[in-house]
Amino acid sequence: MQQPTRRSTVLTATAALAAASMAVLGACSSAGSSSGGESAADGTYTWWDPYPQHDGSSDWEARVQTCGEEAGVSIERTAYDTTALTNQALLSAQEGSSPDVILIDNPAVSTLAETGMLTTVSEFGLDTSSIEENLLDAGVVDGEAYGIPIGANTLSLYYNADVLENAGVDPTSVTDWESLTAALAQITDAGDKGITFAAIGTEEGTFQFLPWFWGAGADLEDLDSPEGVAALELWKGWLDEGYAPNSIINNSQNTTWEEFLTGDFGFAENGTWQVNSAAEAEFETGIIQLPARDGGVAPAPTGGEFIVAPVQSNTARYDVTRQIVECMTTPEGFVETATTFAYYIPPTAEGQEQLLTQNPELEPWVEAVNNAQGRTGNGLGTDYPLISEALWTAVQNALSGVSTPQEALETAQADAEAATS
Repeated sequence: MQQPTRRSTVLTATAALAAASMAVLGACSSAGSSSGGESAADGTYTWWDPYPQHDGSSDWEARVQTCGEEAGVSIERTAYDTTALTNQALLSAQEGSSPDVILIDNPAVSTLAETGMLTTVSEFGLDTSSIEENLLDAGVVDGEAYGIPIGANTLSLYYNADVLENAGVDPTSVTDWESLTAALAQITDAGDKGITFAAIGTEEGTFQFLPWFWGAGADLEDLDSPEGVAALELWKGWLDEGYAPNSIINNSQNTTWEEFLTGDFGFAENGTWQVNSAAEAEFETGIIQLPARDGGVAPAPTGGEFIVAPVQSNTARYDVTRQIVECMTTPEGFVETATTFAYYIPPTAEGQEQLLTQNPELEPWVEAVNNAQGRTGNGLGTDYPLISEALWTAVQNALSGVSTPQEALETAQADAEAATS
């Protein structure tokens, strides 16, 4: 195995700002501890992740410690919320105190990689050939993979079966934008509410808008294309017709879900992380794929974390680090993570097959993940947060009536070009 080499660490204010813009998506929530990243002893390896909701008595803690035991070491785990973790990782690299392993929100991988603080997957001799390319791509910078996804989550459309039945809507009939809009009209005509989603002016708003943007055939480097305008006009039209509530402008994904659980809405755009909550709802729920404009499945953005290995001055530590990473990224390891969290889909075909053997009801989510794509892919890297902010601002301006969808996206394109030039 080729040993990773020491890189220079160049941390800039721009990179830190880009990292800070990443919102908490999926299951990442609440603040965590802030202990340092240096190992207490040679037999202790440090691990940071964005799961403060899983404390030292959790199944997740046991999962992490098992990987340490298999490598013959103990693991000192520290949990932060998502944004704090990215900023702390950048600071630790600047101070020369990076942990051995980090689980990081996938859009932040490129931010960390471009500072020089991460080793590459190839340097560790890790095989990523079985990882689905659309999922691995979020961690690729200039052709090099800087981490491995431990799983993925994404978005689909949940529906309330009682509301749809009352309106005479067959969920299988929703296959494109036209049929979905027709279904929303039927639902509201029957006295219920159509659809709720998160259009908040943060990364969560972009995250929820991207399936419609990409589903129209739009590109993040051309925000004001006719396809992009059509996607924003779709959302604006639903709002104007009363198919979506005014609350969407300020809705987070959690707020959207709370609205859906009232039982008043036919549809809600939300993610894999609500599977258990949906099963416990006071009404029957189901899932359909987010439809593309003219039919088929719209690509939704991938959520979830990558396991990455920061550069260490003591390169002798890398062999054990590799063993810990491998423990998390075997087909069985991916399935164990998925079943521990219940909201991750394994990033390999073999892992997905094993998961569906145990949980066949997750098949729609496997399909959604396989149609998803990374937000930082296609070479966007650290430009993505700047483009995303311009996009969510456009969504806010159009939905609030400050400007038309066309005007909002023209401004967004100009702002994105200025910010990334």
